[in-house]
Amino acid sequence: MEIGIPRERLSREHRVALTPSGVKTLVQRGHRVWIETGAGVEAGYPDADYESAGAAIAFNRMEPFARAGLLACVHAPDPREYELLQPGQVVFAFWALPAARPEDLWVLQSREVTAVGLEAIEDEQGRAPVLTSMSEIAGGLAPLIGGTLLLNEQGGKGILLGGAPGVPSASFVVIGAGVLGCAAARAAVGLGAQVTLLDISIERLREAGRELDQRAPTLVATRPNIEKALAFADLALIAAAVHGQRAPRIVTRDMLRLMKPRSVIMDLAIDMGGGCETSRPTEFPNPVYEVDGIRHFCVPNLPSVVARSSTLALTNAALPYLQAIADEGLEPALLDRAELRRGTYLYRGRAARESLARAFNLPYEPLPGAGAGRA
Repeated sequence: MEIGIPRERLSREHRVALTPSGVKTLVQRGHRVWIETGAGVEAGYPDADYESAGAAIAFNRMEPFARAGLLACVHAPDPREYELLQPGQVVFAFWALPAARPEDLWVLQSREVTAVGLEAIEDEQGRAPVLTSMSEIAGGLAPLIGGTLLLNEQGGKGILLGGAPGVPSASFVVIGAGVLGCAAARAAVGLGAQVTLLDISIERLREAGRELDQRAPTLVATRPNIEKALAFADLALIAAAVHGQRAPRIVTRDMLRLMKPRSVIMDLAIDMGGGCETSRPTEFPNPVYEVDGIRHFCVPNLPSVVARSSTLALTNAALPYLQAIADEGLEPALLDRAELRRGTYLYRGRAARESLARAFNLPYEPLPGAGAGRA
C-alpha cells in the first residue's frame, strides 16, 4: 500500500505521525511510504533518517496526499486542505470530529473520506490505547507547566507548587480520574502538591486511590463538590472527556467567582471542545488569558512540547492499526478489529460512529461486526 505522512501544519505542532523505525517496519512489509520533507525535523528526525528507513521524500506538499491510499497524520488536515484528500482515502489522525464545524464535516462527506480518529480507537474494556499514550504525557506535563503558571513572573499568585518546610504547598484540583487526570495527580503528588481528585465514577476514584496510595483525597464530581474544590484551588485541571465525544461542560462561568483571584484553570479537554464555559484554544508563546480574574490555560496539543517523546509514544500505539490496514486492506482490517471500527468516524463519507451521527443529526450507518460505532 502507498502510505503518506504530511508535515504537520497546525501552529506549534512539532510531532510527526511516525518515527523512522515505524516507517521501516512498514517498508519491510512491502509498503511504500512517502513523507513530506521536514516532517520529522522538529521531533529530532531529519529527512536522512527516513531515507535510511526506506521512505521516499516528497518535496511537494501535494505528493503524499495524491499518492497515498492511507494518510498517517497527528492532527487532521486543515479544512483548507480538504480539497487535497482523495475519494476513498483513509486518514488516520486526531480528528475530534464531534467538535468540528458542520460545514467542514460536510466537505469530508462529499470527498467520501474514511476518517479514523486516533482518539476514538477503543478496545472492549473501554481503553483507548492511542489516546492513552498522549494523555499520559499530557498528564505528566500538567503539574510542571501549572507550577510555572503560579510564579509571579508568569502573572501567577507566587505559590510554590510543592511548598517548603513550614510553607504550605499549592492546592491542585483534578476533575476527571481518567488516564490524563491520574497521571497529573500522580506527578503532582510526587512534586509535593496538595491534590484533590474528582470524578463521577466511584469505581474510577477507588482505582485512583489505590494507584496513588491514598495520598490524594477523592470526591464525587457533583456540582456542590466541584464548587467546593474550586473554592480552595490554586490550580484546577479539567481532564474529563469521553472517547470520541464532545467534552462535557463541567465548570460554568458563575463558578469562577468562587475561585481565588489569579488562580489557574488548565482545560486539557479543550481538544474535544473544552470542559469550562469560558475556555477557548490557546497556544504558546501566549497560552494564558484571564476571565473574571481567573487565568485560563487551554493548549490543545500539549504533548507537542515534548515532540520526540510524544512521537515515540504515538508510533508505539498507532503503528499496529496502520499496519493492519496496510497489510490487509481497509475492509478486512475493520471486520477483524472492533477497536478500529469504533475509531472510524466516517466510512467513505458516511457517519459510522453513533456519537458523530447524533452530534450532527446525520444518518448512522454502522460498520459490519459487533460493537461497531459504539458511542
